[in-house]
Amino acid sequence: MKQLVLCADDFALNASVSHGIAELVRLGCLSATSAMVLSPRWSQDAALLREWHGRIDVGLHLDWTSAFAIDAGHGQPLGVAMRRALLGGFGRTGAREVIERQLDAFEAVWQAPPDHIDGHQHVQQFAGIREALVNVLQGRYAGGRSPYLRLSRAPVGQRDLKSRIIAALGSGALARLAVQAGIPCAPALSGIYDFRGGAVGYARHMARWLSGSPDGTLLMCHPARAAEAEDEIGPARVWEFDYLRSEAFVRALAQAQVSLSAGRHLYTPASEISSY
Repeated sequence: MKQLVLCADDFALNASVSHGIAELVRLGCLSATSAMVLSPRWSQDAALLREWHGRIDVGLHLDWTSAFAIDAGHGQPLGVAMRRALLGGFGRTGAREVIERQLDAFEAVWQAPPDHIDGHQHVQQFAGIREALVNVLQGRYAGGRSPYLRLSRAPVGQRDLKSRIIAALGSGALARLAVQAGIPCAPALSGIYDFRGGAVGYARHMARWLSGSPDGTLLMCHPARAAEAEDEIGPARVWEFDYLRSEAFVRALAQAQVSLSAGRHLYTPASEISSY
């Protein structure tokens, strides 16, 4: 069986997202989730995952671009953040302070370090942020196991225009920094699409992702029980949720000979990271 990590992003974004993810965890349909700790819901919604502490990966969804980050004083709209990343990058001292604060917020509630760190809209790889992140992990978890990092680059065969743009924002640079620092990484990211196509389209995407992703790939998803009015991808969240709890998904896993695994069981520091 091929082992993949299926990670639901955006836990604590809103009630529908948190409860939807928690239900999928109970059903055994996920092996990881990433939390938005700047959300005022994080401290209460974390209780929904407590029973599965140590059984799934629970990580930090590092945030610079949501309304929560903007309200916190360091955030920017995605387009502004992307331009900044491409035109010199973020200040490392300021980025380090933001990362430390979000790690503090995660650990204060979860009472443990995150199993992994990724980024809302892939900010973990942006210039300035990636260097600060690796530096923080080297110091904060010295002598212990570091959280693994997500590399936002699609496997060969899944590299459409959107995935290439995402990867170009720093996945290779983050991979090199992580190898030098001895930090484990999820080497490839599947699940990238345009949040269009409805339930039928999502099922087709999933079949392709499951069959075409190499062993050890991290596959992201964005499920929710209901579409919240302010959520621009709300409809897609609902069809993802409905599909992931369906018998059709169980059959797709079996057909692709995929077993879902927690990433902390798969990823170790490497001397180099395959481009997949």
